[in-house]
Amino acid sequence: MPLIELAGIDRSFLLGDTTVHALAGLNLQINAGEYVAVMGPSGSGKSTLLNLLGLLDRPQAGTYRLDGRDVTTLSPDEQAAVRSAKIGFVFQSFHLVPRLTAAENIALPMTLAGIPAAERQRRVDQALKDFGLDHRADHKPDQLSGGQRQRVAIARATIMQPPLLLADEPTGNLDRHTGDEVIHLLEALNARGVTLIIVTHDASLGARARRRLIMEDGHLKSDSAAEA
Repeated sequence: MPLIELAGIDRSFLLGDTTVHALAGLNLQINAGEYVAVMGPSGSGKSTLLNLLGLLDRPQAGTYRLDGRDVTTLSPDEQAAVRSAKIGFVFQSFHLVPRLTAAENIALPMTLAGIPAAERQRRVDQALKDFGLDHRADHKPDQLSGGQRQRVAIARATIMQPPLLLADEPTGNLDRHTGDEVIHLLEALNARGVTLIIVTHDASLGARARRRLIMEDGHLKSDSAAEA
């Protein structure tokens, strides 16, 4: 059974007096453990698709099944619970909480989920070690380099051990060397079974993925899985 099933997804926005169809009749299946790059020009629907997959936005038509469950009609609280358990996010601009330390940022999803303090501490200590951040645990985001901030963001995104990781231009604010390090971290998570979906403008990054979806004007223009 696919991890993700989209059927007839429509999402439009009103810009002034013009209706923009960000996604139009989109059908898509993604299996557990896949490594997918979503590509296409600005305005093609990439970020809208990612927001829908992450339950940050709702379609106006169609259904979205995640792990066999129709999540389209869930209440906001129910969707938040699904996000907490099943979805991790990595953003271009990190989205760390400035007043929290690296360790506290990583622990945040567990704190919100009500995980006991001892278990939170155990998982955070392991994550800091796994991501090479042991010596930065007490540093706040403005005391960290871009690469360190993104590593904190990835650690936070995966601390609840979600089966799905969504990354929106994860190397966009990083130099090439640091970006490569971040991609290797994400690919290592995928190798351990996490489904990885990356939105990117970077052709070389897109080429690394095992499946490429090309978006254009809200439609899926091409899918390398269908062409294989």
